[in-house]
Amino acid sequence: MEWNLKDIFESEEKFKDCKNALDDVLVEIEKYQGKLGESSEMLCACYGLYEKALELCGKIYAYGMLKYHLDMANQDSIRLFKEVENLEARFSQVVSFMVPEITEMDEKVLRKFMAENSNLSRYKRMLEKILEKKKHVLGKAEEAFLSQFSEVFANSENTFDILTNTEFKFGEILDENGNKIEMTDGTYTKFLHSKKEEIRRQAFDLMYDQYSQFKNTITELYLARVKQYTIMSKLRKYQSSLENAVLHDDASILVYEKLIESVHKNLATNHAFMKLKKKMLQTEEMHFYDIYQNPIEEKEEKVSFEFAKKEVLTALKILGEEYSNKLEEAFENHWLDVYEKPNKRGGAYSMGIYGNHPFVLLNFVETKRDISTIAHELGHSMHSYYSNQSQNILDSNYTIMVAEVASTVNEILLASYQIEEEKDKRKKAELIYELLEMIRSTLFRQAMFAEFEKMVHEKVEKNEMLSSQDLCEIYYDLNQMYFGSEVVIDDKIKYEWMRIPHFYSCFYVYKYATGISSAIAIASKILNHEPGFTEKYIEMLKQGCSKKSIDLLKMVEVDLESSKPYEEVIQFYQDKIKELESLI
Repeated sequence: MEWNLKDIFESEEKFKDCKNALDDVLVEIEKYQGKLGESSEMLCACYGLYEKALELCGKIYAYGMLKYHLDMANQDSIRLFKEVENLEARFSQVVSFMVPEITEMDEKVLRKFMAENSNLSRYKRMLEKILEKKKHVLGKAEEAFLSQFSEVFANSENTFDILTNTEFKFGEILDENGNKIEMTDGTYTKFLHSKKEEIRRQAFDLMYDQYSQFKNTITELYLARVKQYTIMSKLRKYQSSLENAVLHDDASILVYEKLIESVHKNLATNHAFMKLKKKMLQTEEMHFYDIYQNPIEEKEEKVSFEFAKKEVLTALKILGEEYSNKLEEAFENHWLDVYEKPNKRGGAYSMGIYGNHPFVLLNFVETKRDISTIAHELGHSMHSYYSNQSQNILDSNYTIMVAEVASTVNEILLASYQIEEEKDKRKKAELIYELLEMIRSTLFRQAMFAEFEKMVHEKVEKNEMLSSQDLCEIYYDLNQMYFGSEVVIDDKIKYEWMRIPHFYSCFYVYKYATGISSAIAIASKILNHEPGFTEKYIEMLKQGCSKKSIDLLKMVEVDLESSKPYEEVIQFYQDKIKELESLI
Protein backbone atom coordinates (compact mmCIF):
# COMPACT_ATOMS: atom_id res chain seq x y z
CA MET A 1 0.00 0.00 0.00
CA GLU A 2 1.49 3.29 -1.12
CA TRP A 3 0.57 6.96 -0.99
CA ASN A 4 -1.45 8.41 -3.82
CA LEU A 5 0.17 11.82 -4.13
CA LYS A 6 -2.32 12.68 -6.86
CA ASP A 7 -4.67 13.44 -3.98
CA ILE A 8 -2.56 16.58 -3.52
CA PHE A 9 -1.84 17.37 -7.16
CA GLU A 10 -3.36 15.38 -10.01
CA SER A 11 -0.44 16.22 -12.28
CA GLU A 12 2.84 18.10 -12.46
CA GLU A 13 0.88 20.79 -14.31
CA LYS A 14 -1.40 21.27 -11.30
CA PHE A 15 1.67 21.47 -9.07
CA LYS A 16 3.10 24.23 -11.28
CA ASP A 17 -0.25 26.03 -11.29
CA CYS A 18 -0.25 26.00 -7.50
CA LYS A 19 3.28 27.44 -7.39
CA ASN A 20 2.23 30.21 -9.78
CA ALA A 21 -0.86 30.90 -7.69
CA LEU A 22 1.32 31.16 -4.58
CA ASP A 23 3.60 33.63 -6.35
CA ASP A 24 0.58 35.76 -7.29
CA VAL A 25 -0.73 35.81 -3.71
CA LEU A 26 2.70 36.67 -2.32
CA VAL A 27 2.93 39.61 -4.73
CA GLU A 28 -0.43 40.83 -3.40
CA ILE A 29 0.68 40.42 0.22
CA GLU A 30 3.78 42.54 -0.43
CA LYS A 31 1.50 45.47 -1.32
CA TYR A 32 0.30 45.63 2.27
CA GLN A 33 3.73 46.16 3.75
CA GLY A 34 3.73 49.30 5.88
CA LYS A 35 -0.07 49.60 5.73
CA LEU A 36 -1.42 47.16 8.34
CA GLY A 37 -1.87 49.88 10.93
CA GLU A 38 -3.88 52.15 8.59
CA SER A 39 -7.25 50.46 9.07
CA SER A 40 -8.99 47.29 10.19
CA GLU A 41 -9.89 46.65 6.53
CA MET A 42 -6.21 46.65 5.54
CA LEU A 43 -5.34 44.26 8.35
CA CYS A 44 -8.22 41.93 7.55
CA ALA A 45 -7.49 41.88 3.80
CA CYS A 46 -3.83 41.06 4.39
CA TYR A 47 -4.72 38.20 6.71
CA GLY A 48 -7.17 36.86 4.14
CA LEU A 49 -4.34 36.68 1.60
CA TYR A 50 -2.05 35.19 4.24
CA GLU A 51 -4.55 32.35 4.76
CA LYS A 52 -4.59 31.59 1.03
CA ALA A 53 -0.79 31.66 0.82
CA LEU A 54 -0.44 29.43 3.88
CA GLU A 55 -2.73 26.80 2.39
CA LEU A 56 -1.01 26.86 -1.01
CA CYS A 57 2.46 26.76 0.53
CA GLY A 58 1.43 23.88 2.80
CA LYS A 59 0.29 21.77 -0.13
CA ILE A 60 3.41 22.54 -2.16
CA TYR A 61 5.76 21.76 0.72
CA ALA A 62 3.91 18.55 1.63
CA TYR A 63 4.04 17.30 -1.96
CA GLY A 64 7.77 17.89 -2.22
CA MET A 65 8.59 16.42 1.17
CA LEU A 66 6.42 13.32 0.79
CA LYS A 67 7.83 12.59 -2.66
CA TYR A 68 11.37 13.06 -1.35
CA HIS A 69 10.82 10.76 1.63
CA LEU A 70 9.72 7.91 -0.63
CA ASP A 71 13.20 7.81 -2.15
CA MET A 72 15.78 10.08 -0.54
CA ALA A 73 18.45 9.06 -3.06
CA ASN A 74 16.37 10.03 -6.11
CA GLN A 75 17.98 13.11 -7.63
CA ASP A 76 14.74 14.45 -9.10
CA SER A 77 13.06 14.18 -5.68
CA ILE A 78 16.01 15.88 -4.00
CA ARG A 79 15.83 18.75 -6.49
CA LEU A 80 12.08 19.03 -6.01
CA PHE A 81 12.42 19.16 -2.24
CA LYS A 82 15.10 21.85 -2.49
CA GLU A 83 12.77 23.77 -4.77
CA VAL A 84 9.86 23.66 -2.30
CA GLU A 85 12.21 24.59 0.53
CA ASN A 86 13.17 27.68 -1.47
CA LEU A 87 9.49 28.48 -1.98
CA GLU A 88 8.84 28.12 1.73
CA ALA A 89 11.78 30.45 2.43
CA ARG A 90 10.33 32.95 -0.07
CA PHE A 91 6.95 32.72 1.69
CA SER A 92 8.57 33.32 5.10
CA GLN A 93 10.48 36.29 3.72
CA VAL A 94 7.42 37.93 2.17
CA VAL A 95 5.17 37.62 5.24
CA SER A 96 7.95 38.51 7.70
CA PHE A 97 6.72 42.12 7.92
CA MET A 98 3.30 41.18 9.31
CA VAL A 99 4.09 40.27 12.91
CA PRO A 100 6.55 43.16 13.44
CA GLU A 101 4.04 45.69 12.02
CA ILE A 102 1.29 44.39 14.28
CA THR A 103 3.70 44.37 17.19
CA GLU A 104 4.64 47.99 16.56
CA MET A 105 0.99 49.04 16.57
CA ASP A 106 -0.44 50.62 19.70
CA GLU A 107 -2.28 47.81 21.47
CA LYS A 108 -5.32 50.06 21.95
CA VAL A 109 -5.50 50.66 18.19
CA LEU A 110 -5.28 46.95 17.45
CA ARG A 111 -8.03 46.16 19.95
CA LYS A 112 -10.14 48.96 18.42
CA PHE A 113 -9.70 47.33 14.99
CA MET A 114 -10.77 43.97 16.42
CA ALA A 115 -13.84 45.52 18.05
CA GLU A 116 -15.03 47.46 14.99
CA ASN A 117 -14.42 44.81 12.31
CA SER A 118 -16.27 41.56 12.96
CA ASN A 119 -14.30 39.83 10.18
CA LEU A 120 -11.16 40.10 12.34
CA SER A 121 -12.74 37.76 14.89
CA ARG A 122 -11.53 34.97 12.59
CA TYR A 123 -7.98 35.96 13.50
CA LYS A 124 -8.54 36.78 17.18
CA ARG A 125 -6.44 33.92 18.56
CA MET A 126 -3.57 34.69 16.19
CA LEU A 127 -3.62 38.39 17.07
CA GLU A 128 -3.82 37.67 20.81
CA LYS A 129 -0.77 35.39 20.49
CA ILE A 130 1.14 38.19 18.78
CA LEU A 131 0.33 40.53 21.65
CA GLU A 132 1.41 37.90 24.19
CA LYS A 133 4.77 37.43 22.46
CA LYS A 134 5.25 41.08 21.56
CA LYS A 135 8.52 41.45 23.42
CA HIS A 136 10.03 38.49 21.52
CA VAL A 137 9.44 39.93 18.04
CA LEU A 138 12.27 41.85 16.39
CA GLY A 139 11.95 44.82 14.09
CA LYS A 140 10.82 44.49 10.47
CA ALA A 141 14.33 44.71 9.09
CA GLU A 142 15.66 42.09 11.52
CA GLU A 143 12.73 39.72 10.89
CA ALA A 144 13.14 40.06 7.13
CA PHE A 145 16.86 39.42 7.46
CA LEU A 146 16.38 36.30 9.61
CA SER A 147 13.66 34.91 7.35
CA GLN A 148 16.21 34.67 4.55
CA PHE A 149 18.19 32.20 6.66
CA SER A 150 15.33 29.74 7.27
CA GLU A 151 16.71 27.26 4.75
CA VAL A 152 20.22 27.56 6.21
CA PHE A 153 18.89 26.91 9.71
CA ALA A 154 17.45 23.60 8.48
CA ASN A 155 20.80 22.41 7.11
CA SER A 156 21.93 20.50 10.21
CA GLU A 157 18.81 18.35 10.28
CA ASN A 158 18.76 17.85 6.51
CA THR A 159 22.42 16.81 6.49
CA PHE A 160 21.84 14.44 9.42
CA ASP A 161 18.85 12.88 7.60
CA ILE A 162 20.78 12.36 4.36
CA LEU A 163 23.83 10.98 6.15
CA THR A 164 21.96 8.47 8.31
CA ASN A 165 19.18 7.49 5.87
CA THR A 166 21.06 7.17 2.60
CA GLU A 167 24.78 6.90 3.30
CA PHE A 168 24.97 4.77 6.44
CA LYS A 169 25.54 1.08 5.75
CA PHE A 170 25.38 -1.00 8.90
CA GLY A 171 26.51 -4.30 7.39
CA GLU A 172 25.08 -7.79 7.26
CA ILE A 173 23.70 -9.88 10.09
CA LEU A 174 22.88 -13.58 10.32
CA ASP A 175 19.21 -14.11 11.17
CA GLU A 176 17.67 -17.04 13.08
CA ASN A 177 17.77 -19.19 9.93
CA GLY A 178 21.41 -18.44 9.19
CA ASN A 179 20.61 -16.13 6.28
CA LYS A 180 22.70 -13.03 5.70
CA ILE A 181 20.51 -9.93 5.88
CA GLU A 182 21.49 -6.30 5.40
CA MET A 183 20.66 -4.50 8.62
CA THR A 184 18.84 -1.19 8.29
CA ASP A 185 17.62 1.36 10.77
CA GLY A 186 14.12 -0.04 10.21
CA THR A 187 15.05 -3.66 10.98
CA TYR A 188 17.37 -2.84 13.91
CA THR A 189 14.59 -2.96 16.50
CA LYS A 190 13.32 -6.21 15.00
CA PHE A 191 16.73 -7.80 15.58
CA LEU A 192 16.79 -6.52 19.17
CA HIS A 193 13.62 -8.53 19.79
CA SER A 194 15.33 -11.75 18.69
CA LYS A 195 15.49 -14.62 21.17
CA LYS A 196 19.10 -15.25 20.18
CA GLU A 197 21.61 -13.20 22.18
CA GLU A 198 24.19 -13.30 19.39
CA ILE A 199 21.76 -11.66 16.95
CA ARG A 200 20.85 -8.95 19.45
CA ARG A 201 24.48 -8.26 20.30
CA GLN A 202 25.50 -8.19 16.61
CA ALA A 203 22.73 -5.70 15.81
CA PHE A 204 23.70 -3.49 18.75
CA ASP A 205 27.38 -3.55 17.76
CA LEU A 206 26.69 -2.90 14.06
CA MET A 207 24.46 0.05 14.88
CA TYR A 208 26.80 1.84 17.26
CA ASP A 209 30.03 0.92 15.50
CA GLN A 210 28.65 2.80 12.51
CA TYR A 211 27.60 5.84 14.56
CA SER A 212 30.88 5.89 16.47
CA GLN A 213 32.77 6.33 13.17
CA PHE A 214 30.89 9.60 12.61
CA LYS A 215 30.76 10.81 16.22
CA ASN A 216 32.61 14.05 15.54
CA THR A 217 30.59 14.90 12.42
CA ILE A 218 27.25 14.23 14.13
CA THR A 219 28.35 16.16 17.22
CA GLU A 220 29.10 19.20 15.05
CA LEU A 221 25.74 18.88 13.28
CA TYR A 222 23.86 18.66 16.56
CA LEU A 223 25.76 21.43 18.33
CA ALA A 224 25.26 23.68 15.31
CA ARG A 225 21.52 23.18 15.70
CA VAL A 226 21.64 23.81 19.46
CA LYS A 227 23.74 26.96 18.99
CA GLN A 228 21.40 28.26 16.31
CA TYR A 229 18.40 27.77 18.61
CA THR A 230 20.07 29.28 21.67
CA ILE A 231 21.30 32.31 19.70
CA MET A 232 17.84 32.83 18.18
CA SER A 233 16.25 32.55 21.64
CA LYS A 234 18.64 35.15 23.00
CA LEU A 235 17.99 37.50 20.09
CA ARG A 236 14.28 37.22 20.76
CA LYS A 237 14.80 38.08 24.44
CA TYR A 238 13.83 34.73 25.93
CA GLN A 239 15.49 33.89 29.22
CA SER A 240 16.59 30.57 27.74
CA SER A 241 16.08 28.31 24.76
CA LEU A 242 13.85 26.17 26.99
CA GLU A 243 11.55 29.12 27.65
CA ASN A 244 11.38 29.74 23.91
CA ALA A 245 10.36 26.14 23.27
CA VAL A 246 7.73 25.74 25.99
CA LEU A 247 6.06 29.08 25.23
CA HIS A 248 5.92 28.03 21.57
CA ASP A 249 4.07 24.90 22.78
CA ASP A 250 1.63 27.07 24.78
CA ALA A 251 3.11 25.37 27.85
CA SER A 252 5.48 26.59 30.55
CA ILE A 253 8.86 25.83 32.10
CA LEU A 254 6.89 24.52 35.09
CA VAL A 255 5.47 21.73 32.92
CA TYR A 256 9.00 20.67 31.89
CA GLU A 257 10.33 20.87 35.44
CA LYS A 258 7.37 19.00 36.95
CA LEU A 259 7.91 16.18 34.47
CA ILE A 260 11.62 15.68 35.23
CA GLU A 261 11.12 16.23 38.96
CA SER A 262 8.29 13.67 39.11
CA VAL A 263 10.21 11.08 37.08
CA HIS A 264 13.32 11.56 39.26
CA LYS A 265 11.26 10.91 42.39
CA ASN A 266 9.99 7.66 40.90
CA LEU A 267 13.07 6.19 39.20
CA ALA A 268 12.89 3.33 41.71
CA THR A 269 9.70 2.19 39.93
CA ASN A 270 11.57 1.94 36.65
CA HIS A 271 14.44 0.13 38.40
CA ALA A 272 11.84 -2.32 39.80
CA PHE A 273 10.63 -3.07 36.29
CA MET A 274 14.23 -3.63 35.18
CA LYS A 275 14.67 -6.04 38.09
CA LEU A 276 11.52 -7.94 37.12
CA LYS A 277 12.63 -7.99 33.48
CA LYS A 278 16.01 -9.45 34.45
CA LYS A 279 14.30 -12.11 36.56
CA MET A 280 12.00 -13.03 33.68
CA LEU A 281 14.93 -13.24 31.27
CA GLN A 282 16.68 -15.59 33.71
CA THR A 283 20.05 -14.01 33.06
CA GLU A 284 22.94 -13.10 35.33
CA GLU A 285 23.65 -9.98 33.28
CA MET A 286 21.13 -7.89 31.38
CA HIS A 287 22.66 -5.69 28.68
CA PHE A 288 21.04 -2.90 26.70
CA TYR A 289 20.67 -5.22 23.74
CA ASP A 290 18.63 -7.55 25.99
CA ILE A 291 16.00 -5.14 27.29
CA TYR A 292 13.89 -4.98 24.12
CA GLN A 293 13.06 -8.67 23.93
CA ASN A 294 9.82 -9.91 25.43
CA PRO A 295 10.76 -12.75 27.83
CA ILE A 296 7.20 -14.09 27.78
CA GLU A 297 6.91 -14.29 24.01
CA GLU A 298 7.48 -17.92 22.99
CA LYS A 299 8.40 -17.03 19.44
CA GLU A 300 8.45 -13.86 17.43
CA GLU A 301 5.14 -13.75 15.62
CA LYS A 302 4.88 -12.05 12.28
CA VAL A 303 1.71 -10.07 11.74
CA SER A 304 0.22 -9.18 8.40
CA PHE A 305 -0.82 -5.65 7.62
CA GLU A 306 -4.42 -6.84 7.23
CA PHE A 307 -4.37 -8.25 10.77
CA ALA A 308 -2.86 -5.02 12.11
CA LYS A 309 -5.53 -3.00 10.33
CA LYS A 310 -8.34 -5.09 11.84
CA GLU A 311 -6.91 -4.80 15.36
CA VAL A 312 -6.65 -1.02 15.12
CA LEU A 313 -10.15 -0.59 13.70
CA THR A 314 -11.74 -2.83 16.33
CA ALA A 315 -9.89 -1.31 19.29
CA LEU A 316 -10.73 2.25 18.31
CA LYS A 317 -14.45 1.70 17.72
CA ILE A 318 -14.92 2.98 21.26
CA LEU A 319 -14.21 6.50 19.94
CA GLY A 320 -17.44 6.57 17.95
CA GLU A 321 -18.89 5.98 14.50
CA GLU A 322 -17.46 9.05 12.77
CA TYR A 323 -13.95 8.29 14.07
CA SER A 324 -14.23 4.66 12.91
CA ASN A 325 -15.53 5.58 9.47
CA LYS A 326 -12.63 7.97 8.89
CA LEU A 327 -10.14 5.29 9.90
CA GLU A 328 -11.70 2.96 7.32
CA GLU A 329 -11.30 5.70 4.74
CA ALA A 330 -7.64 6.15 5.68
CA PHE A 331 -6.91 2.47 5.03
CA GLU A 332 -8.92 2.26 1.84
CA ASN A 333 -7.90 5.53 0.21
CA HIS A 334 -4.09 5.44 0.42
CA TRP A 335 -3.48 7.74 3.36
CA LEU A 336 -0.67 5.35 4.37
CA ASP A 337 2.62 4.35 2.75
CA VAL A 338 3.18 1.08 4.56
CA TYR A 339 6.29 -0.92 3.74
CA GLU A 340 10.01 -0.28 4.08
CA LYS A 341 11.79 0.36 0.77
CA PRO A 342 15.38 1.22 -0.20
CA ASN A 343 16.20 4.87 0.54
CA LYS A 344 12.77 5.53 2.02
CA ARG A 345 12.87 7.74 5.10
CA GLY A 346 13.05 5.70 8.29
CA GLY A 347 10.63 5.84 11.20
CA ALA A 348 7.01 6.88 11.05
CA TYR A 349 5.02 10.10 11.01
CA SER A 350 1.67 11.62 10.10
CA MET A 351 1.51 14.81 8.06
CA GLY A 352 -1.66 16.86 8.13
CA ILE A 353 -2.37 19.03 5.08
CA TYR A 354 -5.06 21.69 5.29
CA GLY A 355 -7.67 21.07 2.60
CA ASN A 356 -6.45 17.50 2.06
CA HIS A 357 -6.50 14.29 4.02
CA PRO A 358 -3.42 13.51 6.18
CA PHE A 359 -0.61 11.23 4.96
CA VAL A 360 1.02 8.57 7.16
CA LEU A 361 4.53 7.23 6.62
CA LEU A 362 5.22 3.77 8.03
CA ASN A 363 8.03 1.25 7.73
CA PHE A 364 5.99 -1.88 8.45
CA VAL A 365 8.21 -4.91 9.13
CA GLU A 366 5.49 -7.30 10.35
CA THR A 367 6.07 -7.01 14.09
CA LYS A 368 3.36 -6.63 16.71
CA ARG A 369 4.86 -3.28 17.68
CA ASP A 370 3.94 -2.06 14.19
CA ILE A 371 0.26 -2.32 15.18
CA SER A 372 0.81 0.25 17.93
CA THR A 373 2.70 2.48 15.50
CA ILE A 374 -0.26 2.45 13.12
CA ALA A 375 -2.68 3.35 15.95
CA HIS A 376 -0.28 6.08 17.11
CA GLU A 377 0.15 7.76 13.73
CA LEU A 378 -3.56 7.54 12.95
CA GLY A 379 -4.16 9.35 16.23
CA HIS A 380 -2.21 12.25 14.76
CA SER A 381 -4.11 11.92 11.49
CA MET A 382 -7.53 12.00 13.11
CA HIS A 383 -6.48 14.99 15.20
CA SER A 384 -5.54 16.76 11.97
CA TYR A 385 -8.81 15.72 10.36
CA TYR A 386 -10.96 17.09 13.20
CA SER A 387 -8.91 20.24 13.60
CA ASN A 388 -8.83 21.05 9.88
CA GLN A 389 -12.56 20.45 9.55
CA SER A 390 -13.43 22.68 12.52
CA GLN A 391 -10.92 25.56 12.42
CA ASN A 392 -9.50 28.00 9.91
CA ILE A 393 -5.95 27.26 8.80
CA LEU A 394 -4.45 29.65 11.37
CA ASP A 395 -6.23 27.98 14.30
CA SER A 396 -5.99 24.40 13.00
CA ASN A 397 -2.29 23.84 13.57
CA TYR A 398 -2.29 22.39 17.10
CA THR A 399 0.93 22.17 19.08
CA ILE A 400 2.93 18.96 19.41
CA MET A 401 2.12 18.84 23.12
CA VAL A 402 -1.54 18.19 22.37
CA ALA A 403 -0.73 16.06 19.31
CA GLU A 404 1.15 13.49 21.37
CA VAL A 405 -1.92 13.09 23.55
CA ALA A 406 -4.15 12.12 20.62
CA SER A 407 -1.65 9.57 19.32
CA THR A 408 -0.93 7.99 22.69
CA VAL A 409 -4.60 7.73 23.67
CA ASN A 410 -4.94 5.45 20.63
CA GLU A 411 -2.04 3.29 21.78
CA ILE A 412 -3.51 2.91 25.29
CA LEU A 413 -6.95 2.04 23.90
CA LEU A 414 -5.38 -0.55 21.57
CA ALA A 415 -3.32 -2.14 24.36
CA SER A 416 -6.29 -2.22 26.74
CA TYR A 417 -8.48 -3.85 24.09
CA GLN A 418 -5.87 -6.52 23.34
CA ILE A 419 -5.31 -7.29 27.04
CA GLU A 420 -9.04 -7.48 27.76
CA GLU A 421 -9.74 -9.78 24.81
CA GLU A 422 -6.86 -12.17 25.50
CA LYS A 423 -7.93 -15.21 27.52
CA ASP A 424 -4.64 -17.11 27.44
CA LYS A 425 -2.74 -16.33 30.65
CA ARG A 426 0.69 -16.32 29.03
CA LYS A 427 -0.39 -14.17 26.11
CA LYS A 428 -2.15 -11.75 28.44
CA ALA A 429 1.08 -11.42 30.43
CA GLU A 430 2.92 -10.83 27.17
CA LEU A 431 0.56 -7.99 26.27
CA ILE A 432 0.83 -6.40 29.71
CA TYR A 433 4.60 -6.60 29.38
CA GLU A 434 4.42 -4.78 26.03
CA LEU A 435 2.23 -2.07 27.60
CA LEU A 436 4.78 -1.65 30.38
CA GLU A 437 7.50 -1.38 27.77
CA MET A 438 5.52 1.31 25.97
CA ILE A 439 5.17 3.31 29.19
CA ARG A 440 8.86 2.82 30.03
CA SER A 441 9.99 3.96 26.60
CA THR A 442 7.53 6.85 26.35
CA LEU A 443 7.70 8.20 29.90
CA PHE A 444 11.10 7.30 31.35
CA ARG A 445 13.12 7.13 28.12
CA GLN A 446 11.70 10.38 26.71
CA ALA A 447 12.15 12.11 30.08
CA MET A 448 15.80 11.01 29.95
CA PHE A 449 16.08 12.45 26.43
CA ALA A 450 14.45 15.66 27.68
CA GLU A 451 16.93 15.91 30.52
CA PHE A 452 19.82 15.35 28.09
CA GLU A 453 18.57 18.19 25.88
CA LYS A 454 18.13 20.51 28.84
CA MET A 455 21.67 19.83 30.06
CA VAL A 456 23.24 20.33 26.63
CA HIS A 457 21.36 23.55 25.92
CA GLU A 458 22.24 24.98 29.33
CA LYS A 459 25.92 24.23 28.77
CA VAL A 460 25.87 25.85 25.33
CA GLU A 461 24.11 28.90 26.79
CA LYS A 462 26.96 29.17 29.32
CA ASN A 463 29.44 29.06 26.40
CA GLU A 464 30.93 25.76 27.53
CA MET A 465 32.92 24.03 24.81
CA LEU A 466 31.51 20.55 24.19
CA SER A 467 33.10 17.65 22.36
CA SER A 468 31.62 14.34 21.24
CA GLN A 469 33.19 12.81 24.36
CA ASP A 470 31.40 15.33 26.59
CA LEU A 471 28.01 14.59 25.05
CA CYS A 472 28.63 10.85 25.23
CA GLU A 473 29.56 11.09 28.92
CA ILE A 474 26.42 13.10 29.73
CA TYR A 475 24.28 10.54 27.96
CA TYR A 476 26.05 7.57 29.54
CA ASP A 477 25.61 8.98 33.06
CA LEU A 478 21.90 9.58 32.47
CA ASN A 479 21.49 5.96 31.39
CA GLN A 480 23.11 4.83 34.63
CA MET A 481 20.67 6.93 36.65
CA TYR A 482 17.52 5.99 34.74
CA PHE A 483 18.15 2.25 34.35
CA GLY A 484 19.80 1.46 37.68
CA SER A 485 22.07 -1.35 38.77
CA GLU A 486 20.05 -4.19 37.21
CA VAL A 487 21.25 -3.24 33.71
CA VAL A 488 24.82 -3.50 32.44
CA ILE A 489 25.42 0.00 31.07
CA ASP A 490 27.28 -1.01 27.91
CA ASP A 491 29.92 1.49 26.84
CA LYS A 492 28.48 1.78 23.31
CA ILE A 493 25.14 3.06 24.61
CA LYS A 494 26.88 6.43 24.97
CA TYR A 495 26.50 6.80 21.18
CA GLU A 496 22.73 6.32 21.21
CA TRP A 497 21.96 10.05 21.42
CA MET A 498 23.47 10.40 17.94
CA ARG A 499 20.67 8.45 16.28
CA ILE A 500 17.76 10.43 17.79
CA PRO A 501 16.48 12.66 14.94
CA HIS A 502 14.04 14.46 17.26
CA PHE A 503 16.96 16.21 18.96
CA TYR A 504 17.13 18.45 15.88
CA SER A 505 13.65 19.70 16.83
CA CYS A 506 14.78 21.30 20.06
CA PHE A 507 12.83 20.30 23.20
CA TYR A 508 10.45 18.10 21.23
CA VAL A 509 10.72 14.83 23.13
CA TYR A 510 9.39 15.96 26.52
CA LYS A 511 5.97 16.15 24.89
CA TYR A 512 5.98 12.36 24.43
CA ALA A 513 6.27 12.04 28.21
CA THR A 514 3.62 14.66 28.97
CA GLY A 515 1.58 13.04 26.21
CA ILE A 516 1.48 9.60 27.79
CA SER A 517 0.74 11.09 31.20
CA SER A 518 -2.24 12.95 29.73
CA ALA A 519 -3.26 10.03 27.52
CA ILE A 520 -3.49 7.51 30.35
CA ALA A 521 -5.77 9.87 32.29
CA ILE A 522 -7.96 10.41 29.20
CA ALA A 523 -8.02 6.79 28.00
CA SER A 524 -8.92 5.55 31.47
CA LYS A 525 -12.04 7.73 31.46
CA ILE A 526 -12.98 6.61 27.93
CA LEU A 527 -12.55 2.94 28.89
CA ASN A 528 -14.63 3.50 32.02
CA HIS A 529 -17.38 4.93 29.77
CA GLU A 530 -17.69 8.11 31.81
CA PRO A 531 -20.87 9.81 30.52
CA GLY A 532 -20.10 12.42 27.86
CA PHE A 533 -16.33 12.13 28.22
CA THR A 534 -15.60 10.71 24.74
CA GLU A 535 -17.57 13.57 23.19
CA LYS A 536 -15.61 15.99 25.38
CA TYR A 537 -12.37 14.44 24.12
CA ILE A 538 -13.39 14.70 20.44
CA GLU A 539 -14.40 18.31 21.06
CA MET A 540 -10.91 18.98 22.39
CA LEU A 541 -9.41 17.52 19.19
CA LYS A 542 -11.55 19.90 17.14
CA GLN A 543 -10.12 22.98 18.86
CA GLY A 544 -6.77 22.93 17.03
CA CYS A 545 -4.76 25.74 18.60
CA SER A 546 -7.74 28.02 19.22
CA LYS A 547 -6.84 27.77 22.92
CA LYS A 548 -3.53 27.31 24.73
CA SER A 549 -2.35 23.70 24.95
CA ILE A 550 -2.47 23.52 28.72
CA ASP A 551 -6.00 24.99 28.63
CA LEU A 552 -7.10 22.48 25.99
CA LEU A 553 -5.97 19.66 28.26
CA LYS A 554 -7.89 21.16 31.14
CA MET A 555 -10.99 20.59 28.97
CA VAL A 556 -10.38 16.88 29.61
CA GLU A 557 -9.37 17.32 33.25
CA VAL A 558 -5.56 17.21 32.83
CA ASP A 559 -3.34 19.83 34.52
CA LEU A 560 0.29 19.42 33.44
CA GLU A 561 1.54 22.18 35.72
CA SER A 562 0.71 19.98 38.69
CA SER A 563 2.34 16.69 39.65
CA LYS A 564 -1.01 14.84 39.49
CA PRO A 565 -0.87 13.46 35.92
CA TYR A 566 2.70 12.23 36.44
CA GLU A 567 1.76 10.57 39.74
CA GLU A 568 -1.19 8.91 37.98
CA VAL A 569 0.92 7.45 35.20
CA ILE A 570 3.50 6.18 37.72
CA GLN A 571 0.69 4.55 39.72
CA PHE A 572 -0.66 2.99 36.51
CA TYR A 573 2.86 1.70 35.77
CA GLN A 574 3.18 0.22 39.27
CA ASP A 575 -0.24 -1.44 39.04
CA LYS A 576 0.64 -3.07 35.72
CA ILE A 577 3.96 -4.33 37.14
CA LYS A 578 2.03 -5.99 39.98
CA GLU A 579 -0.51 -7.42 37.53
CA LEU A 580 2.29 -8.89 35.46
CA GLU A 581 3.95 -10.38 38.54
CA SER A 582 0.67 -12.11 39.43
CA LEU A 583 0.53 -13.80 36.03
CA ILE A 584 4.08 -15.13 35.72
